[in-house]
Amino acid sequence: MMAAMRLLGRNRDFRRFFAGQFATNAGDSLYTVAVLWLAFELSGSTVVTGALNAILLLPWLLQLFAGPLVDRLPLRFLLVGSQVVQGVVVLVLPLAAVTGRLSVGVLFVVVPVLMVASLVMAPMETALLPRIVDDERLSEANSALSAVTLGLDMVFDAIGGGFIAVFGATALFFADSLTFAVAALLFAGITLGTPVHRDERERSDESEPTVESVLRSYVSDLRAGVEVLRGTLFIELVLTTAVVNFATGVTLAILPAFGDGLGGPGIYGLLLGALGIGRLVGSIAGPSVEDIPYGWVLISQGLGAGCWVLAVFAPTPALTVVLFGLAWVPAGASGVLTSTLNQRVFPADLLGRVTATKGTASGATLPLGSLVGGIIAETLGTTTTMALAASGFAFTAVYVLLRPQLRQLPAVGAAVPDDFDLRTETESDSSHG
Repeated sequence: MMAAMRLLGRNRDFRRFFAGQFATNAGDSLYTVAVLWLAFELSGSTVVTGALNAILLLPWLLQLFAGPLVDRLPLRFLLVGSQVVQGVVVLVLPLAAVTGRLSVGVLFVVVPVLMVASLVMAPMETALLPRIVDDERLSEANSALSAVTLGLDMVFDAIGGGFIAVFGATALFFADSLTFAVAALLFAGITLGTPVHRDERERSDESEPTVESVLRSYVSDLRAGVEVLRGTLFIELVLTTAVVNFATGVTLAILPAFGDGLGGPGIYGLLLGALGIGRLVGSIAGPSVEDIPYGWVLISQGLGAGCWVLAVFAPTPALTVVLFGLAWVPAGASGVLTSTLNQRVFPADLLGRVTATKGTASGATLPLGSLVGGIIAETLGTTTTMALAASGFAFTAVYVLLRPQLRQLPAVGAAVPDDFDLRTETESDSSHG
């Protein structure tokens, strides 16, 4: 963490990106908390909250199509534009409330627009970091960013729940709009360098890409991302992440109802905050466990599953919040190490496409989990469904433990492409052909 703080002090562009990510993730947290609670308040149905959360989670599925755009279109334009759109659109909901037209139908119109505007952010981070941070500092940079993308926004999750309890959900959207305005200003001041591993021919091409050229290369770009992963251990790792994401989708869909049963919107916000704190602790600890075999870091998610089940059946809401937060610590650590691993073993000029392909394959189950979770909760009950969702972390631990090649993966700091059956040279060359 100290290394990450030094990086923030010395690197102006990373500092602006870090602050912008904090602001935009705060905005995401605020409107997610407000939208899902508002949906539950208006409908009283976990099916409705599950459907809306599924839409909010669609960037995990659709980022496959954003990857080539991130690799080829101006990054600053995409960064700033996405923030401006979100900042304007969130204001529709309080205006609808003031005019007496707020309904579940309005939510289903506004939420897809917010989802599309945030689409580029997932592959953006991986593609941008090598252009503003030295290769040997990537681990520290990923740790610092994980603190805001997966952790520090937990403050806004908890504050959002408390704010809703006092002022109502619609008032929260005004503050939310300001966070996106701040992020847009910060992103606009970033100066981007050239990725270290770009091919010399690409460096010499000074012409700006056009929309037509992007569309023309679209299919080949996607194929390049898929081909790099084909036949590697990353396919199995994507499978385990897909199961975890399915369980996460289930959880997020029913969390408003679960929180309501424990005490209302304040507890709902605290549960979201606990999730963020757990991931924050794990992300901060990530670089410290970089020398521990990666396979055993993944197996540690079994401890998270145990804490999760205990949280569901804890005798008090306070203990539930604490245990639920502890359940996410191993996932936070493995998330940081996975990001660093991607940036070290994949060519820099393919990072956007590869990350988007991996994210889409594993993240497609997030919205699916939300849809299924809302339906299951209506049948089995919220408490039972929450307990079953712990199986996501348990699956990863058991699968890696029983698969010797995964269990014996080396530490991220010592990992090389061959450890994952990854062959990068041919695929990287073919991407320029």
